[in-house]
Amino acid sequence: MVGFLVNLRIITKAQILDKLRHVRHVALDMDGTIYNGGTVFAATNPFLGLLSQLGLGHTFLTNNPSKSVSDYLAHLRHMGISATEDVMYTSAQATIKYLLAMQPAVRRIFVLGTPSMCAEFSAAGLVLLPDSATEEPDAVVVGFDTTLTYPRLCRAAWWIKQGKPFIATNPDRVCPTDQPTVLVDCGSICAALETATGCKPTAVMGKPDPGMLRGILDQRGLQPHQLVMVGDRLYTDIEMARRAGAVGVLVLTGESTAAEAKSAGTPDLVVTGLPELGDWLRLAKQEAQPA
Repeated sequence: MVGFLVNLRIITKAQILDKLRHVRHVALDMDGTIYNGGTVFAATNPFLGLLSQLGLGHTFLTNNPSKSVSDYLAHLRHMGISATEDVMYTSAQATIKYLLAMQPAVRRIFVLGTPSMCAEFSAAGLVLLPDSATEEPDAVVVGFDTTLTYPRLCRAAWWIKQGKPFIATNPDRVCPTDQPTVLVDCGSICAALETATGCKPTAVMGKPDPGMLRGILDQRGLQPHQLVMVGDRLYTDIEMARRAGAVGVLVLTGESTAAEAKSAGTPDLVVTGLPELGDWLRLAKQEAQPA
């Protein structure tokens, strides 16, 4: 068994195993958890193989809405990870679901997002408006827009200032990368808009909103304690697990550090990476088998 870190709410190894032996499905964050930028972690495919051996399902979750589901599947295939549409869920999908279910009057939207993200909103029946003072939207939707231009940022601020609902796809401040740069994410774009307008987002979708996990629970017929959320960020992945009542596992392969995890005290389990989590799941499964 590899060494491990746990917070003060979980005192013994037995208590951790008791939580894990009930698990039937694993929700996996992507960037920082199964890969970093364009580099897949060596442990990812062996871990996915282990889940299959243990009879555990999995879903890939991402707060990054800049790619469509089909783009993500192609991205995963390019890195040697096999996946199908039914195991992908993005913050763009969560935002669309929110708009259709909770904001039925919203049909015309001004979007800060990539072409891939915009295509998903359009395919869902929402009307995307151009950058024009005469094309009034029902709401402004802000995502991780790697194609962002200053005029569109200003137009979004204008409509927000006019009182339009301000919907964010995700709260992430930066996006993980293996390149020598900082990828300014949706949370930081929203911070600029909030500073310019004095208006906070009306709703922030994606992790840590528990709706990202509730969709999986409903789809798979699971209870929260039967789901593990695995991710590298305390304020999105682990906070979402806490809000949804799922088991939260922090991997130290991305943004959050062991010191931050110890200070936060919120993960159920902290592991160095997927191999260590695999050890825990294997042991939990073995102990769950009748003698």
